[in-house]
Amino acid sequence: MSMFCYQCQETLGNKGCTVNGICGKKGDTAILQDLLVYTAKGISVIADKAGKNNKDISHFVTKALFTTVTNVNFDDDNLIGIIKQGLALREEIKARYGVTGDLHDSAVWTAETKEDFLKKAETVGVLSTDNEDVRSLRELLTYGLKGVAAYADHAYVLGYEDQAVFDFMIEGLASTTKDLSVDEMIALVMRTGKAAVGAMAILDKANTETYGNPEITEVNIGVRNNPAILISGHDLKDMEELLKQTQGTGVDVYTHGEMLPANYYPAFKNYDNFVGNYGNAWWLQDKEFASFNGPVVMTTNCLVPPKQSYIDRVFNTGNVAFPGVKTIADRPENGQKDFSAVIAMAKTLPSPTEIETGTIVGGFAHSQVFALADKVVEAVKSGAIKKFIVMAGCDGRHKSRDYYREFAEALPKDTVILTAGCAKYRYNKLNLGDIGGIPRVLDAGQCNDSYSLALIALKLKEVFELEDINDLPIVYNIAWYEQKAVTVLLALLHLGVKNIHLGPTLPAFLSPTVVNVLVENFGIAGINAVDDDIKNMIG
Repeated sequence: MSMFCYQCQETLGNKGCTVNGICGKKGDTAILQDLLVYTAKGISVIADKAGKNNKDISHFVTKALFTTVTNVNFDDDNLIGIIKQGLALREEIKARYGVTGDLHDSAVWTAETKEDFLKKAETVGVLSTDNEDVRSLRELLTYGLKGVAAYADHAYVLGYEDQAVFDFMIEGLASTTKDLSVDEMIALVMRTGKAAVGAMAILDKANTETYGNPEITEVNIGVRNNPAILISGHDLKDMEELLKQTQGTGVDVYTHGEMLPANYYPAFKNYDNFVGNYGNAWWLQDKEFASFNGPVVMTTNCLVPPKQSYIDRVFNTGNVAFPGVKTIADRPENGQKDFSAVIAMAKTLPSPTEIETGTIVGGFAHSQVFALADKVVEAVKSGAIKKFIVMAGCDGRHKSRDYYREFAEALPKDTVILTAGCAKYRYNKLNLGDIGGIPRVLDAGQCNDSYSLALIALKLKEVFELEDINDLPIVYNIAWYEQKAVTVLLALLHLGVKNIHLGPTLPAFLSPTVVNVLVENFGIAGINAVDDDIKNMIG
């Protein structure tokens, strides 16, 4: 077995990919990603032993973990280059802090050629931990940290950091190399939830202080007859710089997938060439990138391997990498990324093919919902709103995800959906109506904005003077796909939320023992038939 990966919801047979990934990554790519995580563990072992953490360590570990999130990096040479950077940093901090003596293998191995790296990579993957329960807890912690790293990286790009988050990432990674008891590992997993809350809080601060608080917005989903650029992923800084550089050029800009919530920020509404959103969730890229006709800028994660019919129009930037795809270089210190090549290409290509018309409404992040608090509270007290259903999370390719559209359609008319992430594309274009002017789908933004949903719940708990967050008229039916969703789950558990339903399947990386722990302590459950789940969750 050259690879084994079960970190995403679509892993083969809900057991694990063993030849190539369902996500599109090849076997060699998968094991090199394992080796990159292993390298980050080695750096963490040294930093943990020295009791030291610094900017270089924090930022490398963050980059390494984010790079290995599903649908980010598919380029073997790029991965080897990052691993080499890690090995050099590892030796430098050993010398700087005088770390010697017995160390975990992750802190001492070496390699030179690609063959050497691949040979080493085959020995350090998920299955190198024999005990199923230990392996499950280590991977749960590691995947949680990958999501933490993604949120921390987004905040760092905007100049915001939380050192406590970086410090726990080091401690958490180092812990996966130690012979700890199950109770100790469970405690660390729960602390990952605390770090997740910290990372999401600093990212929320970064986004809102930089671009303003999201506000209720009708987003156009049609097209104009101008050359255009499509931007997908999650990075708002890239969005800002692209809009600045396209202003006055005659080139329009559209968002795709998880970039949809950029339309809600006041700072971006000043650009008259910012048209709206094109298309749907990440997994429909192969159809929607093709019909868009113009160039596509792929930021952060959620890249689907591009088809040959449009690969020459795709530009990667940030941590995203795919062989044969053009790259927008990182911004120089105190400078901007250069999107001139993208703009020049756009001017030579046809305008987008229209695939739908109309508008969708979003922008219900915490500040906007707090502004509507009196109206919301009155609707609850009067009985107009009986329940809120948190349906945040991810969308995906599997037919089983039709469940979430069917669930939304079947909900009683006195319920309101709270959502964030691309899971909303299953129901955000349905005509579900409103309750006294309050839309029945309140979209808080990206998966990165899930913190808003936690703040809304905590605010309602305060308003209704409740001691337990679980006494609120809120239920949780969350779809997951990749590691940032794992991070959000751990954050909710840290905040005390119980009885979360998770689907379409429970994670393959949870052993039966670990599942039992989550069920007994937190009431974690899967999903069943729509009618049965509505009866059980809503009553």
